[in-house]
Amino acid sequence: MDMNTLGLRASPTEVTFCVYDTVKNVILNVEEIKIPNALNMPDKLKYLRATILDVLREYQIIKAGIRLTEHSAMSSSPERIQIEGVLQEAFASSTLKNYFQGALVTIASKLNTDKTTLSNLIKTSSEYDAIDNWCDFNVKEREAILVALGAINV
Repeated sequence: MDMNTLGLRASPTEVTFCVYDTVKNVILNVEEIKIPNALNMPDKLKYLRATILDVLREYQIIKAGIRLTEHSAMSSSPERIQIEGVLQEAFASSTLKNYFQGALVTIASKLNTDKTTLSNLIKTSSEYDAIDNWCDFNVKEREAILVALGAINV
């Protein structure tokens, strides 16, 4: 049986997502959902919710996760926090079997590692054995990939 997981990483202007096939152990897609600037905030959130629900259906996602802003972030973005809230609501309104949301320490626990190791994996250009061409992904994509991998364990 196919089991695809989804990892999300929000920014004020886009949401980076990763779809991971847990049977074949391959990334099916890593992509950015650009949030249209022309829309006001409620319409941006509505657009994002509809788009995420479409992704969940299109890829038949069973489990998912959201990388949340760090609690200690020096300058947290109100827009990013609103987006993360809408993503959580979309998960709750979907047919997902399980999902989680959390900062790096939560993601690390899902991957049976610690926050420092995870942080170094995201920031450095060293290879990551679990993912081919790890160095080709940017920081946001890496976070989304790790969240998708962590979602396997929820």
